[in-house]
Amino acid sequence: MIRPVVVYGCKTWVLKENIIQKLSVFERKILRRIFGPTRKKDGSWKIKTYMELDKLIQHRNVRVINYVKAQRLSCFGHVHRKPETSIVRKIYKWQPYVTRPAERPKHRWDDDVRNDLRRMKLLKWPEQAQDRLEWKKIV
Repeated sequence: MIRPVVVYGCKTWVLKENIIQKLSVFERKILRRIFGPTRKKDGSWKIKTYMELDKLIQHRNVRVINYVKAQRLSCFGHVHRKPETSIVRKIYKWQPYVTRPAERPKHRWDDDVRNDLRRMKLLKWPEQAQDRLEWKKIV
């Protein structure tokens, strides 16, 4: 119930370190609320640590960051399956005429998704993205 609200529009997010940190903190806060505190033998209560929460949800793929990355990869494959004449594909390929200011380059969505593909060691992603079922398995 909480995930759709938190990750609304996540297909278009650029994940910077501060956003990842904030999502992780929020996720742990929610998990602590869901799983509750642990009762010790002496009758006192202890809040679960990050490691304890990680053990509880280890077998599931419920991390918010993984969900966001999967949604972005899904959208990336969808855009690459579109024909070259599609408006979505034209907007994706469009290059502005104005140059960027001379400062540190901004994080772009395309670069972020390609870094995810590189970390996953997918070298033939253009061919794999064309096959919807294979791309779904990758995502």
